[in-house]
Amino acid sequence: MARVRLSVAQRREELLNAAVEQIEQRGAAAVRIADVATALGVSNALVLYHFSSREQLVAAAFSHAADADLRHLRKIAARRTSALRRLRSAVRWYAPTGQAKGWRLWIEAWSMSLRDPDLRDLSRGLDQQWKSALAEVIAEGAAAGEFSCEDPAAAAWRLTAFLDGLAVQMTCYAGAVSRAAMLQWADDALARELGLDREVPAPAGG
Repeated sequence: MARVRLSVAQRREELLNAAVEQIEQRGAAAVRIADVATALGVSNALVLYHFSSREQLVAAAFSHAADADLRHLRKIAARRTSALRRLRSAVRWYAPTGQAKGWRLWIEAWSMSLRDPDLRDLSRGLDQQWKSALAEVIAEGAAAGEFSCEDPAAAAWRLTAFLDGLAVQMTCYAGAVSRAAMLQWADDALARELGLDREVPAPAGG
């Protein structure tokens, strides 16, 4: 059956989605242009028309997945509810058992960043956007008197570093920690950063 003709933007998104899936399945170091082409039933030349090299495709795939997660994080941050509830929703979504893009993908990106300066710069920029989005909500809640936090930026750094560490443990050693325990630890970490003495209240609707 003939393939539907896509616009340049649609084709690029299709290729990036396929690349993300291949990276998650095979690992970034093992993914080839041919793997992405085969998954979509297109030629290698078509993939190379949009991305001049395997390295460029992999970097673009990481950015594509991260941008989608960032858009969702910003939607959470923009909800019309208390900063405290938005923060807990964001932390639970970002956590290893949440719905953020597969942590295996990000661990791959961190590993490759050690040897690829361009990917390292890209990863650093995306990571900073995550921290900034959380810091903005923390600052808003502190200003409104919902909780106490003298340095929202530092709190965002510590929170994301803690969750990143949990993600590595849970991705590399599946089953080592229960989902319930991990979520409790995430809630406790948030409560500590906000100067709360008890578990942060659950957001409305879950």
